[in-house]
Amino acid sequence: MTLTIQDLGLIDYQSARTLQEEYAAQIADGTRPPTLLLLEHPHVYTFGRKGRAENLIWDEAQLKQKGISTYWVDRGGDVTYHGPGQLVGYPLIPLNPLSQNQKTDYVGYVRKIEETLISVLMSYGLAGAQRAGKSGVWLQADVHSRCVHCAPEDRKRPAKIAAIGVKVDANGVTRHGFSLNVSPDMDYWQGIVPCGLSEPVVSLADVLPAAPPMDDVKRRVGEAFGAMVESAYLAPLRPN
Repeated sequence: MTLTIQDLGLIDYQSARTLQEEYAAQIADGTRPPTLLLLEHPHVYTFGRKGRAENLIWDEAQLKQKGISTYWVDRGGDVTYHGPGQLVGYPLIPLNPLSQNQKTDYVGYVRKIEETLISVLMSYGLAGAQRAGKSGVWLQADVHSRCVHCAPEDRKRPAKIAAIGVKVDANGVTRHGFSLNVSPDMDYWQGIVPCGLSEPVVSLADVLPAAPPMDDVKRRVGEAFGAMVESAYLAPLRPN
């Protein structure tokens, strides 16, 4: 059994959420293979289980003017933004332990997502990094300094380029996932305190000579993620 990758294009948040629920149930009962959904969302702010209302800066009038929806959901983390130009990935993977004496390594799963996205950044010549105690992927200050329109004081600091927030349901199937900033309108981050952290946010378009095509980023993410999931999680599903 291998990972199925499905490209949903631009899809509203609620429709993608409903699809995750349907697919996760099918994966749990063995009628669908593990699946990675790759997509973009219209402008939306989502709050995870640690979300705090005060991290939403824009008021209702501003949200309406800018066409932003808001959702409180059951993933980990605080508030984040999704919108056109940002690649969102929803891995629906069974993480059941290999034996009755093992526990599912939820934190290890998040670390593997980070490592996979770091490998994608490396394929573009960018050195990404994890940060202790925080989920996501950052570009170090020397890379962030390439962003000519970023605030001078921010260019001296690491910047977050990918966010991660996941859920593992009662059947051990993952939902929600990651977002990688390719070429979104970065002004939308001004409406929130991203992930509850007062840290810069950056995109591939900010630090590369030209923004890579979304289809190319999807291909690289799909290949890297498929290899990671195949080696780390799918081997136990193969028949003896």
